Amino acid sequence: MHSADLLTKRARLTPDREALLFAETGERFSYAELNERANRAANFLRDQCGIQGGDRVSILAHNGVHYIDLFYGVAKIGAILAPLNWRLVAAELAYIVNDCDPKVLICGPDFVDTLAELRPQINVGKFISLEGAEIEGALSYEDGVAEASGAEPERPSTLSGETPHCILYTSGTTGRPKGAIIPQRQVLWNILNTCASWGLTERDVSPVFTPLFHAGGLFAFLTPLLYLGGRIVLYKGFDPDTTLDIILEEKCTVILGVPTLFQMWLDAPNFADLDFSHVHFFISGGAPCPPVLMEKWRKAKNIIFRQGYGLTEVGPNCFTMTDEDSVPKTGSVGRPIFHSDMRLVDEQGNDVPVGETGELLIKGPHVCAGYWRNPEATVKSLVDGWFYTGDTARMDADGFFTIVGRSKDMIISGGENIYAAEVEAVFLEHTAVTGAALIGKPHEKWGEVGLMIVVTDKNQTVTDDELITHCHERLARYKAPKEIIFADDLPYSPYGKVMKNVLREKYL
Repeated sequence: MHSADLLTKRARLTPDREALLFAETGERFSYAELNERANRAANFLRDQCGIQGGDRVSILAHNGVHYIDLFYGVAKIGAILAPLNWRLVAAELAYIVNDCDPKVLICGPDFVDTLAELRPQINVGKFISLEGAEIEGALSYEDGVAEASGAEPERPSTLSGETPHCILYTSGTTGRPKGAIIPQRQVLWNILNTCASWGLTERDVSPVFTPLFHAGGLFAFLTPLLYLGGRIVLYKGFDPDTTLDIILEEKCTVILGVPTLFQMWLDAPNFADLDFSHVHFFISGGAPCPPVLMEKWRKAKNIIFRQGYGLTEVGPNCFTMTDEDSVPKTGSVGRPIFHSDMRLVDEQGNDVPVGETGELLIKGPHVCAGYWRNPEATVKSLVDGWFYTGDTARMDADGFFTIVGRSKDMIISGGENIYAAEVEAVFLEHTAVTGAALIGKPHEKWGEVGLMIVVTDKNQTVTDDELITHCHERLARYKAPKEIIFADDLPYSPYGKVMKNVLREKYL
């Protein structure tokens, strides 16, 4: 089971149905048109750039239909898409490019200066200019695709479910980024799991606001809906007003966002006047969503609001819940998806009892093949088919999972384990708090104690004593931080995670 034929078969089934709107330009594409573009991209890369099975193709560009071309096109010829995070600086990109070693690098006009700084540090055979980007010695993507054949390229005889489809690099907050190898069967099984577990249909419409270099952008709803014959609205940026307009104008039905975006939408001046009656559900991912934020949305708009969980290595949709469960199980990410096994284990690898915290292990055909050129990391993360997520969670008596935090993001104070995410979630329940990050501070008596960095709502005030009291009312006293520092903002990595190493350097 592989992903090389997904768009081909969908285009045969519903060739004239609208598949994609690129909101930036207003261009609309049918399934037949998308598939032909993917064929042209594949034939251009193979015939003019020499791309063969196993070769890597990288792209450094904002969202656009070119990502769809490449994602489906490279799969047809057995090549590997290795998109680059455009939020990174040249030095960070150099490490990734040299690690995945692409034969071709495609660059958009917004990143010409970054590429110029990057080029002396990398060894790439061919550069391709996207959207008129002025790059010395580069081929033109648009010209190459236009001149290439629109016929289906011949599939390699070696193509299988284990053929790598993508290499997606994960966060480097605690070290160098690692390239997760996403085989073609993982792409397909993520689609099957999402469709079976989330109740998507061909009538659903979903906007994609997250970058397509990320697993969330590629796999949360884009590939499942294009599999089903639904419709995608793709947007280049992340402007809150424009994205709200898109949701309303295109009658989007399933909406994925990150907590920050949901807060920005909530703060929009016209939010009270907006009608979301066409939306089946909203889902927050990428980071824990404060329950108070979900409740504000439900109270204001009477909508279904869920929280999701996923990882690059296992797919963005690992749990699900029904509409009816979304309110009583607020804070939970739901039950495991259809074709997946889950375990919670202690440090000795033993399953923990219901209600207790353990490391989350995931097994199934939607798990990655390991890390690119990093056997040491692969062996540590994949054991007997189980992927060790590094996240801690607990399961209630009904089988619903709640993510507690990163297993390594833990403070040991007086012999007691304190999971940072659990304490941060409590702080984020306070209406005055918009950001919270807990780090361990050395302590002579207790070994270490919690130091909480807090960002507050600009329109509200709160004291550290009030926040400590708020915490004591909801958690055991030993879990409460012993010190609070108020800050204007928190440092985020290009992958949207709080960089606690930066906080430690600054405050310790």
